Amino acid sequence: MRAESSLEPRALLINGTVGIGKTSVAERVGGLLTDAGVPNAVIDLDWLRQSWPAPVGDRFNTSMMVRNLRSIAGNYLSAGAVRLVLAGVIEDLEGRKLCSDAIGIELSVCRLQVDLPVNHQRLKRRHENEPEALRWHLARAGELAEILEQAAVDDFTVDATTRSVVELAAEVIGEAGWR
Repeated sequence: MRAESSLEPRALLINGTVGIGKTSVAERVGGLLTDAGVPNAVIDLDWLRQSWPAPVGDRFNTSMMVRNLRSIAGNYLSAGAVRLVLAGVIEDLEGRKLCSDAIGIELSVCRLQVDLPVNHQRLKRRHENEPEALRWHLARAGELAEILEQAAVDDFTVDATTRSVVELAAEVIGEAGWR
């Protein structure tokens, strides 16, 4: 990776079903960029949508996420970030366009994929003391994996079934052309 800050600003959204490691990989991508001297920001889209109640007809509070993303991305870019690393879920081309319009720079999308039994094991560890959350996440994992497969909004995919977060982050950076 080039360490100069004269790079053209670009963004990468790490997409995937629940519990797949989107945030962990995004954080590590940000760390690798930082180590290389590339000004960056990591944004977890789930945090940008967390308010209650969500508007009627907006189950996952996407409108709030987009509003917040527009502001936050603009602030990071104004402060000199040339790489925005987003972690979240976009289920369709409209969601991709909303994110792209909100950040105002080129957006690539990487989908992490994991074998469903492995995903379920990770979710069981993550929600071991939360039976209601576990039930919801287990049901949503397969449903969302199918939605994402059909939607094909991603520029590339990376198999996250057996590899470490460090290995995944390096591959994501390479696939995005950010070396």
